[in-house]
Amino acid sequence: MLVPPSCVHDQKWWREYTELAVLFFLHAMAMGIWFVPLGSVLDAHGLTHIKAYAYATGGISAFISPLIFGALADRHIAPVRLLRWLSLATGVAMALATTAIKFHLSAVAILVLIQIHALCATPTWSISTTIVLAKLNNAKREFGPIRAMATLGWIAGCLLVSALHADSSTLAGYGGVVAWLAVSAFTFALPSVAPPAQTEHLSWKQRLGLDALSLLKNRDTCVVFIAATLYNMPLCAFYPETPLHMKSLGLQSTTAWMTLGQITEVIAMFGLAGLLARWRLKTVILVGIGFGAVRYVFCALDSKWSLLTGVTLHGFAFVLVYITVQLYLEQRIDPRWRARAQALLTLLLSGFGNLFGYLGCGWWFKANTHGEITHWPQFWGGLAASVAAVWIFFAIAYKGHAASEEGKSTA
Repeated sequence: MLVPPSCVHDQKWWREYTELAVLFFLHAMAMGIWFVPLGSVLDAHGLTHIKAYAYATGGISAFISPLIFGALADRHIAPVRLLRWLSLATGVAMALATTAIKFHLSAVAILVLIQIHALCATPTWSISTTIVLAKLNNAKREFGPIRAMATLGWIAGCLLVSALHADSSTLAGYGGVVAWLAVSAFTFALPSVAPPAQTEHLSWKQRLGLDALSLLKNRDTCVVFIAATLYNMPLCAFYPETPLHMKSLGLQSTTAWMTLGQITEVIAMFGLAGLLARWRLKTVILVGIGFGAVRYVFCALDSKWSLLTGVTLHGFAFVLVYITVQLYLEQRIDPRWRARAQALLTLLLSGFGNLFGYLGCGWWFKANTHGEITHWPQFWGGLAASVAAVWIFFAIAYKGHAASEEGKSTA
């Protein structure tokens, strides 16, 4: 059991810790209810041709909203208050997009509404992460278990969708609306911390959050950002296409089957602190990227057991890379830049990574599909090769350094 340092009986600490865990649980549930079944919902409503573009809306939004809202959270508006209004706006936009799909509006109108939803939703995760990290005494020890609650929330959302037989129904979207409204309401239970008062004049670059790009001047930080972005691109095939592969193999309730990866996420997040205490950060990330390549190798074997094995390995591939990168930013970046650093990560992953990832993976899927038949071994094999290339890049380019403070592992 995780205990707060030097305050075992501090009820206030436990209350805040529980509040942060519930925030992550609700937030991830809202995201999973929409994100995982979206491809199947579009397929069921004759919108397969816009699926890649629908997923790419998050990438487009990441170029616009995270840095702006990250700068607001660092300088002008309390992060809790900002999350409250963005969650409310996300819920409204999701309701409109879901209704448009249900009543078969034009594909253009549906994409516009999904894009509006993405503009509101994209910055919310980095803001929630900023809120959580700011409240922790020891992020390396405490963040993993709290972040595991987000995965449990994602699992709960996906299981709820399948339990309601809504894997291909707009009911999933309306469930997401309720979840986002719950996130907005729950922020009233969180302590609000005002951003530091601004006395100096801010340039337009600072107001837009573009000054966060200066973080890339550090070589290792730049390599971490680039590797995470490249690694994110082949991941963009995982959620849209894996359910299709499952169905082709005779597996039903695909949203529920996809939660196998979230189960291993929980395991990985509870074990992450121990790994970071024993291994260099570089080693942890390389092991995670390795899991990512092996995951697609198993998918390429094109059988029920191998595909489900690949899905199960996803949790390790996700946590050991992305969560470790978030902790890297928490340890290496000045706290005054905390929200902007997380926002920059969102921009690169959800912006460049998702935009080029979804469009590129969509093209690769079409290249390996002839009529109703998809050549799955070639499709997944190509993605495995791309992940292996990222592993080689990070192994060569990242140098790392020994932490100067006692008790910190080498990077």
